[in-house]
Amino acid sequence: MKVPFITKEQVEEIVKTYPTPFHIYDEKGIRENARAMNKAFSWNPGFKEYFAVKATPNPTILRILHEEGCGTDCSSMAELILSEKSGVTGYDVMFSSNETPAEEFVKCAKIGGIINLDDITHIDFVLKAIEDAISSGELSREDLGEGLTPDGKERRLPKRMSCRFNPGGIFQLGESGEAVQVMDNPGDAKYGMTKDQIIEAYKRLSELGVEELGIHSFLASNTLSNDYYPALAKILFELAVEIKEKAGVSLSFINLSGGVGIAYQPDAPSNDIAVIGEGVHKVYDEVLVPAGLGNVSIFTELGRFMLAPYGHLITKAVHEKHIYKEYIGVDACAANLMRPAMYGSYHHLTVLGKEEAPATETYDVVGSLCENNDKFAIDRKLPKIDIGDYICIHDTGAHGFSMGYNYNGRLWSSELLLREDKSVICIRRAETLEDYFATLDNYWEVEI
Repeated sequence: MKVPFITKEQVEEIVKTYPTPFHIYDEKGIRENARAMNKAFSWNPGFKEYFAVKATPNPTILRILHEEGCGTDCSSMAELILSEKSGVTGYDVMFSSNETPAEEFVKCAKIGGIINLDDITHIDFVLKAIEDAISSGELSREDLGEGLTPDGKERRLPKRMSCRFNPGGIFQLGESGEAVQVMDNPGDAKYGMTKDQIIEAYKRLSELGVEELGIHSFLASNTLSNDYYPALAKILFELAVEIKEKAGVSLSFINLSGGVGIAYQPDAPSNDIAVIGEGVHKVYDEVLVPAGLGNVSIFTELGRFMLAPYGHLITKAVHEKHIYKEYIGVDACAANLMRPAMYGSYHHLTVLGKEEAPATETYDVVGSLCENNDKFAIDRKLPKIDIGDYICIHDTGAHGFSMGYNYNGRLWSSELLLREDKSVICIRRAETLEDYFATLDNYWEVEI
């Protein structure tokens, strides 16, 4: 059973200042989950969770997580700047982008972050970008970290870097051979290098003076299995041993990336991060320690697991319609939460104040976009909903607000934070029509 972290009475007070729809996050839940994550991997002294900024790109959220020991996983210039302005820099930043403009690699180097290369051709691309930035004065050699290349020349790349691995084929989990098909099969994914490419990449990067090298891989999304991370870890740990043998490089860190999911359905089993952490620990001791790699740091890059359950989209019932089906129209729409429209994703709904009422009605709960897929729920059994009722849409703390858009001229909502003392603060104001039209500048007057 999913229970909202906010009550009808609290919402009625909030809307006096911040009208619906709005996204609200639970600070207490976020902090407790981050602490549980760190505890699960406390056996590894170098462990760090790099929160996936794309999931919830809000500086208040980033600062809360940073206070709990988390870094940031970035994939764009805006996310790098957001991290920097939130006080997250240096090795607390992991930059895992793809098809990346040169200036974004330079920005990551400038703030001291870890560049995670998606392809072997990106070595020369980054090398040129950095050399050009040094020539122009945008970067200095000091920005790359102290040290020299093995042949005594000046360092040409940052001191710490990473490479992304794609094993190809179909990733299978468990003895039954049931494929994890939440995302594309690795062999169809655009990310990462082959095994031969990545071994060659490590040789080259080592020659260019990179002293601390890591590996990164992402094979599946939103897995509901305590076995996913240990299975991925075994693949990467065994590859780390092979890299040591063939490239002469002992990896400094192994990044398990994201993929640990949450139970959107109320009756679905949840992941146990303590069990997951211990599963990775067991494989670490079995594979890395005997190979003399017992000092490798373990990194993760979770977004959904870290934040999704600790965010709600609060909306109000504003219309009802009785035709071939029963419809409840709300003041939120797919522009506020696109996952149900885009993926057909399930998000649990609670009618606030009617948590104990029987689910006697069957509704489609819909938004205002001129798209028939703008539905938060289809044929959902719910208590009778009256106009003015507030509805809590669960598990929107990650990939909720961040995937919003302006189709039909719908405006972005506000983001609020429920503090640990139960007070509520605004951490991003709602967009206005002035904001929406701002990028047009003087184009109203352009002659056609």
